[in-house]
Amino acid sequence: MVRRPVAWVVTVVLVAEAFVIAALNWFLGVVVDRQKMSLAGLDPDVMSTSSKIGGVVFGAYFVLCAVVALLVAIRDRAPAGFGRILLISVAVVHALLGAFAWGLVGWTAFLFMMVMLGLVVLLLMTYDRDGGPERAASGGAPEAGGDPETVTEPGVSAQVPSGAPSDAWGAPQDGDDVPQDSPPAQLIQPVPTTR
Repeated sequence: MVRRPVAWVVTVVLVAEAFVIAALNWFLGVVVDRQKMSLAGLDPDVMSTSSKIGGVVFGAYFVLCAVVALLVAIRDRAPAGFGRILLISVAVVHALLGAFAWGLVGWTAFLFMMVMLGLVVLLLMTYDRDGGPERAASGGAPEAGGDPETVTEPGVSAQVPSGAPSDAWGAPQDGDDVPQDSPPAQLIQPVPTTR
């Protein structure tokens, strides 16, 4: 089964990415602070502090996504609710980072981001959501749980057992209390207005 290894790989790589992103932003904040750099007249202290805070927040986001992937690996169950939204968002973030990495860093960073995108999408897609008990295929034997297959010949109408609801237009269906529209009695051809 490929599901659990993918979840473990996604967990490990997301944790590594969290630390790398946080460390990189922290390093950039220190460089800006020591060099007293300014961009468009912004205060260097504000730039340094915002870079460090951004790195911590972004790293925490990746760690949270890694925790969701870890829970998926441990439980061997599809993520649901907020966890699923987090994994979808981290897939979108990797797609965007890959697009930026292609132009700024190079094709190797782009390739890494696309592999991570593929792994997260694979993690999301390999876990099938349970939709309740599966219905047996039509035509199976009654003792096997299959529904009998209805076969009608051309030109022969299927008989409706007595007591079964009819499929007439005006009759309520599926618990509806309001009758459906009735079919028109006859079709009226439009009269041409020009001669």
